[in-house]
Amino acid sequence: MLRGIGASQGYGIGRAVIIEDISTDYSAVKYTDAKTEKDRLQKAIDRYISETKELAKMIEISAGSKEAEILEGHIVMLSDPFMILNMKENIDKGAVAEKAVDAVCNMFIDMFSSVDDELTKQRASDVQDIKDSLLKILLGVRSVDISSVEKKSVLIAKDFTPSMTSRINKENVEAIITEIGGVTSHSAILARAMGIPAVLSVADATKKIKNGQLIIADGFSGKIFTDVSESNLEFYRKKQNEYLARKDSLKDYLNKESATKSGVKKKVYGNIGKPEDVQNVIHNSGEGIGLFRTEFLFMDRSSEPSEEEQFEAYSTVARAMDGKEVIIRTLDIGGDKEIPYLKIDKEDNPFLGHRAIRYCLDNPVLYKKQLRAILRAAVYGNIKLMLPLVTTLEEVKSAKELLEECKTELKEKNIPFGSVLLGVMIETPSAVLISDLLANEVDFFSIGTNDLTGYTMAVDRGNAKVRGLYDTFNTSVLRAIEMTIRNAKQAGIEVGMCGEAAADVDLIPTLVRWGLDEFSVTPSSILQTRKTICECE
Repeated sequence: MLRGIGASQGYGIGRAVIIEDISTDYSAVKYTDAKTEKDRLQKAIDRYISETKELAKMIEISAGSKEAEILEGHIVMLSDPFMILNMKENIDKGAVAEKAVDAVCNMFIDMFSSVDDELTKQRASDVQDIKDSLLKILLGVRSVDISSVEKKSVLIAKDFTPSMTSRINKENVEAIITEIGGVTSHSAILARAMGIPAVLSVADATKKIKNGQLIIADGFSGKIFTDVSESNLEFYRKKQNEYLARKDSLKDYLNKESATKSGVKKKVYGNIGKPEDVQNVIHNSGEGIGLFRTEFLFMDRSSEPSEEEQFEAYSTVARAMDGKEVIIRTLDIGGDKEIPYLKIDKEDNPFLGHRAIRYCLDNPVLYKKQLRAILRAAVYGNIKLMLPLVTTLEEVKSAKELLEECKTELKEKNIPFGSVLLGVMIETPSAVLISDLLANEVDFFSIGTNDLTGYTMAVDRGNAKVRGLYDTFNTSVLRAIEMTIRNAKQAGIEVGMCGEAAADVDLIPTLVRWGLDEFSVTPSSILQTRKTICECE
């Protein structure tokens, strides 16, 4: 038996298909002249963009518009004039097109890989995907056509890039297994969206598993069974059927009221990163948006979004939700996220540094553009505003002052705006300890368990050596959550949760008992979360 990380739930039973890496060795390619090499490069870029657009259409059909944006993001990256200019400058210095692509992409890969933030590290994988695809086009080699594998196949590769995953015919694939990657990697995101079980980070999987071998992949536990007995096969076929039946039964919770057996009503909201994501929340009958991560509007572009662009994004979501709550988290960026045009200083410890509300308060011109856009969008729906990474009362008071300044500026220009309730994310131990005081300053709390767990346990969840300590069920984390809920209740304000723990079926009954009002989860987890709440006493 092999072990990895269960990154997409479900059970896959089928025959192994090993996806071998294609060689992109270009050492035999000879330099001609700069014009010829630049022409080769441009033709390869044009072909890559054309093929990627087609792949994005395919993934939109099989997985959804949100997942298609992963591939569309590759096009945006490769369209960056800075990246292309650097490649052409390398060619002018005597590099063949392949060498220029390799050198420039590696520069970006190294830059993104050196950052602690998981989202930014994922962009290194995206650039690697772009590099491999361009090199294959330039060299005239093609990858294995995984779209034509036989039914009941389990695909095994070192990694599944977005471009590879987008070619998967989900009707024929039982599971995917990789040697690298984790729950936040794009291969995991796409696998979950397509409903394909996935087990990632299985060491030497392509060497330890043989082509044609019968495999059982457990996307829950991360176990891979390679020596399958009849009893084991029967056991997992039963579990697979039970899981599929359970998954199908969730449809009964579409548009159903989120209430316990005793009639206590709760709210099940969805988390989004871009305006397009709102459709996934609506499709799963989410009762609101509990977390709109606005930093995604600022990433993968060469300049900051204007106030008008932001207004359009926020108002689009507000209109789509048709009066239901939309909680917009203000910009949560800092030294851990590479956004070149903001010229954020590199820090030794960015997670404890100049980020989120700290960065915004020190950059009021940038921040007020966002606040004005949110106020203006509130005319079109029920918008709430939420501050990230709060650690002091002074931060909240300063944000309030800026918000009032924005209202005054809009009034002076006769620009209509709506009223917004103000809340804070409780994601630091300091915020927990002063949550009784914060409750007197704001209208609601939202507990961000991802950061709260990391900060409380002093753990970098990306560090495998201490990952075992990253546990929301640790007594200290649970006490922090309970204290926050209790202080919110005593102050008469609502308290929600927008971290991954909000969808944890084992934790939900405890959160219900403590009085949590709102559970904000990934759109695909809305129905299971509602079902679990409805089964609580």
